[in-house]
Amino acid sequence: MYDEQKAQHAVNFINCLKHTKGQWRGVPFDLLPWQDQIIRDIFGTVKENGYRQYNTAYIEIPKKNGKSELAAAVALLMTCGDSEWGAEVYGCASDRQQASIVFDVAVEMVEQSPALKKRIKPVMSMKRLVYKPTNSFYQVLSAEAYTKHGLNVHSVIFDELHAQPNRELFDVMTKGSGDARRQPLFFLITTAGTDRNSICYEVHQKAVDLLEGRKIDPTFYPVIYGINDADDWMSEKNWYKANPSLDHTIDIEKVRNAFISAKENPAEENIFRQLRLNQWVKQSTRWMQMEKWDACDDPVDLDSLRGRECFGGLDLSSTTDITAFVLVFPPRTDDEKFIVLPYFWIPDENLKVRVRRDHVPYDIWEQQGYIKTTEGNVVHYGFIEAFIEELGMKYNIKEIAFDRWGAVQMVQNLEGMGFTVVPFGQGYKDMSPASKELMKITLEKRLVHGGNPVLRWMMDNIFVKTDPAGNIKPDKEKSTERIDGAVALIMALDRAIRNENRESVYDGRGILIL
Repeated sequence: MYDEQKAQHAVNFINCLKHTKGQWRGVPFDLLPWQDQIIRDIFGTVKENGYRQYNTAYIEIPKKNGKSELAAAVALLMTCGDSEWGAEVYGCASDRQQASIVFDVAVEMVEQSPALKKRIKPVMSMKRLVYKPTNSFYQVLSAEAYTKHGLNVHSVIFDELHAQPNRELFDVMTKGSGDARRQPLFFLITTAGTDRNSICYEVHQKAVDLLEGRKIDPTFYPVIYGINDADDWMSEKNWYKANPSLDHTIDIEKVRNAFISAKENPAEENIFRQLRLNQWVKQSTRWMQMEKWDACDDPVDLDSLRGRECFGGLDLSSTTDITAFVLVFPPRTDDEKFIVLPYFWIPDENLKVRVRRDHVPYDIWEQQGYIKTTEGNVVHYGFIEAFIEELGMKYNIKEIAFDRWGAVQMVQNLEGMGFTVVPFGQGYKDMSPASKELMKITLEKRLVHGGNPVLRWMMDNIFVKTDPAGNIKPDKEKSTERIDGAVALIMALDRAIRNENRESVYDGRGILIL
């Protein structure tokens, strides 16, 4: 059954809200046609007893289509406009910070609505909005599922379901939590993900089955905007198919610019297809275009580098694995290129075992001088420290970036030698800018690495992982072969660029988005 009055009530409530971002701030939230259809269907479709038919809505849509604004509007509607006494509305995501994105939009909407502002009490320390007339609230939850049992849920706003690390929070919040309510609503809104073994893909597949008639569930409302695996991702017609807000909240020129970068870079292609076209892509993709890397193998004149300023990256890895130290010499003029000098160490006693086990020619590389061995069955850090000290006499090593893991003693020793040592995180925030910059200067042939075969092997091993915002980092779990030298190179390059002309290029022109 369809109740036009209830559908219109929901639409009217949202239309009274205002947008919160950029040029749209302060503009009334007039629902776009696709949004209007969703709201009318969810809130206007009822059972014979007059209560809502749908208790789960799954909305899968690319980024920048107004997802957060719509989710925030639904959260406020369920809190303030659903005639439910003591409604408990929860905002969930992969972490508290992600869940706070929709909440913060809701707070801004309340601030711009005099009617809501005088009836809602914000408790910002708890990330909670309390609607005083019905003693209802909307609150952000973090992902610790074991603490969420016993909630009397009226609605859950689940943002970016694809980023959930497991199914625990989803199950706790949706399985039986709303049984005491007349018409609970689990509003799931997300972009496509990468993990086809995830809870999100499970729900996505159910939505596909319902849309294509293979399953029937009258309580589940599915909406998927995106392209199919067989669709041409390069066709602008398909961009419009995937993005219902294109030419409204999304500028077509920005999509075209992102597409140009995606055509030239396999890693960026996956990001474009996932985030812009809502296509489920593989979790990781082999990153470096090796023909482009090989084009940068000009020989390095070591004598010309004596005394030059450079920056180091140190990845100690495990004592039984390869340790990598990479120097990056930044260009001094527009005509010069970034020069890379890599060094690698492996324990002497397990060299032959590793050759047989890994089927990698460590022994040949050791004979050729590309890998150095240290005595014993673990990497001897004292040997490496002495070697770096010798390098410091040849080159002006301004900074050494290091992975915090397992490097405490060596860092102290290097600092005692007079080196400036900088901790470097391995997450998206630290790794993404320099990773993208490395790809950029490689494609532009502004890099010289001398064709070192160990570093080449490691560069070819890199798989990258992306977060919902399109940041990237080397994925050590997917990169089953060693990538220590590539990680050290990325860290060294970051320090070189940030110190270029004593000013970060990232600060000057912003982080590069390929």
